[in-house]
Amino acid sequence: MNLGLPLAATCLVGLAIGFVVPMEDDGPVPAQMAPSKLPGSAAGSGWDDDVSLPRAGDGHFYAEVQLDAAPTRMLVDTGASMIALTESDALAAGLYWDEAELATVARGASGPVRGVFVTLPHVSLGGIEAHDVAAVVVPDGLPVSLLGQSFLTHINKVAIEGDTMVLSK
Repeated sequence: MNLGLPLAATCLVGLAIGFVVPMEDDGPVPAQMAPSKLPGSAAGSGWDDDVSLPRAGDGHFYAEVQLDAAPTRMLVDTGASMIALTESDALAAGLYWDEAELATVARGASGPVRGVFVTLPHVSLGGIEAHDVAAVVVPDGLPVSLLGQSFLTHINKVAIEGDTMVLSK
């Protein structure tokens, strides 16, 4: 079975959300770790690695994610199949590509979306870490990087409680 069409369709949905995000910037709000609990306490059997993200003024949730050592502001997009990086965020994370590597990775309302697939060696948010994470770099047209399912699948629970998104390891 050819997975190209379903993957492209899924990327399209995630990228479409990125295209409609307002360009205004309330400034990144760092993720907040919930207060730690001692291992073996009545509330849990390990360290509490919950990450809480406040809802931004535009109604979305943003996270300050570490790509190796590079802090990157990302829109949490549960509908995106993978992390999608803007050109500037990809370069800040030490990723480089040749224009010849660009290919159609999705189709948007204005036509094909070009990008290059990459693997991120280390991605972390609070106490949640993942290695060898699939991503796509979209050099043109993506206003903010997206934190998609290629990272979010490493999280046990994503919940919205009022104006707070809670990510539980």
